[in-house]
Parts: sequence; structure tokens; C-alpha cells
Amino acid sequence: MKSILYTLAFALILLGCRSKEKKAEEQQDTVTSVWEADFFDDFDTFNPENWQDQRIWVNNELQCYVPDGEYGTREVSDGTLKIKVVNVGEKLPCDNLDKHGTKQADTQYMAGRICSKNRKEFVKGKWTARLRLHGNGQPSMFPAWWLLGAQNNESPVQEPDENVCWPLTGSGEIDIFEHHGDVKKDHFTTGAIKSQGECDKGDWWSYRKDFPATLDDFHEYSVEWEGSDLVYRLDGEEVYRNVSEGDNYPEPMFAILNFAKITDNPMTGEWVMEVDWVKHEFRQ
Repeated sequence: MKSILYTLAFALILLGCRSKEKKAEEQQDTVTSVWEADFFDDFDTFNPENWQDQRIWVNNELQCYVPDGEYGTREVSDGTLKIKVVNVGEKLPCDNLDKHGTKQADTQYMAGRICSKNRKEFVKGKWTARLRLHGNGQPSMFPAWWLLGAQNNESPVQEPDENVCWPLTGSGEIDIFEHHGDVKKDHFTTGAIKSQGECDKGDWWSYRKDFPATLDDFHEYSVEWEGSDLVYRLDGEEVYRNVSEGDNYPEPMFAILNFAKITDNPMTGEWVMEVDWVKHEFRQ
């Protein structure tokens, strides 16, 4: 009997050692593997093979997303993309619809929103954008750099499988950079949206946190899948991690850059999010 117990104990110890060795090998593979870019846009021009305008009304926002850079809302100049909110001084009709077909009200605020949907979509890997804000911290500002699952059922719907409701798998959301001007200057929010298993039900804050940064300066904002974790970095340094959440976002995802206006606070001048480049990488 003792011999059997000793043998069993030895086998358990050996199994534990092998498990630790395997985990160490996986961690070493993650550390030693190299990121290789499979998409890079440095905005010498606006490339329609990479991006399209996304005209949609969400979150009861006050702006109207317009196409083709109307009113100067989307501009490429001097090697950067400028996404803007512009006050045109009078309320104009807006044709943006929400996912239920409700039309946005007339508004004096025109804005830009682009996405890589059905252009550049990737499973996991690493997404990074180098960007800055002009005049950050003004109330109502809501610029964002984020990802959405490629089967999302919101406009533009262009493929038969784009029928999954936010934030279910296939329509998951990861926010790499958001700035809430009503909350605090020189802070950004990052993190994933938790799916609660029902359409239009997500936990907005449990996976997201605020972090300080001088938003008027260019910074690199990224998210990467590291094993089963989602790792968020500012200029290459980890600031936050959604532990064991990466596998909840297995679907191809597309990128979005937009600038919204979210409250009735007065707007001073035009608001600009300037983007130097965007890239996606995979581990080689």
C-alpha cells in the first residue's frame, strides 16, 4: 500500500513539475516572439481600401456623422488624419439612424467617424494608434479609438453575417482610448466592455479604468492579446490588464476612430483628434 501511495505521490509531483515547465515555456514563447505588422496606415492620404465613413446615431449623442469629410470633419494633411467636431452655427437635418431605425434630430454639430469594417479586420494580435487631442478637457468632448466585432449589426451592414447584437461574441467591444471631457482633463479610459449575455446589455465600467496622460501630446495607445489576457499600453508601457478576458473576444475585429459630442455644454472652436498612424500586428 505504501509503495502505491509513494508511486502516486511521485506521479503527482512529476505532473505538477511538467505543468509548471509547460507554463514557463508558454510565457517564454510570448516574451521571445516578435510582433510583425500586417496592416499599417500612416495617413499620407485617406485610403478607402482601409477605411470607410460610419454614419450612425448611438448613445443619444448630439453630433451628426457626415460623409466624405463634409464641413472639414475628416481631413488628411501634413501626414496626419484629423477627425473633428465642427459647430456649423445652425441646426441642420441629420440622416443618421440608430440600430432601430430612429433618426437623429436636427443638430448644429457635424463630426467624423471612420471604421475599417470589411476593409481591415483581424483576430486578436495587437492594435496601436499614435494620436493626440487639441484642446482636451472641454466639456462634452468624447473622442475614441476602439475595436468592434466584425459581425456587428449596426450600420453599415454589408455582409450576410453582420447580424450580431452588441456586445455579444461577434460584436464585442474593446476601448483602447476614450476621453470624457465632462469628467477630467488629461485622462483617458481604456478596457473592454463586458458582455452580460443579452443584446444591448454590457457592463460599461467593470473592465475599464481611467489613466493620466498629457493628451495634447502624441502618444501610442494599444491593446494586445497576451495569452488569455488583454494588455493595454501607453507608449509601450503596460497601464492596465483585463486578466483572462482575451478569449471572450475571439472574433475578427475592426477599428474605429471617431469624435462625438455627448452633452449640451457649449462648444468652443472646432475639436480635433489628430492621428499620426494606425497599425495591427501579429506575433511571428
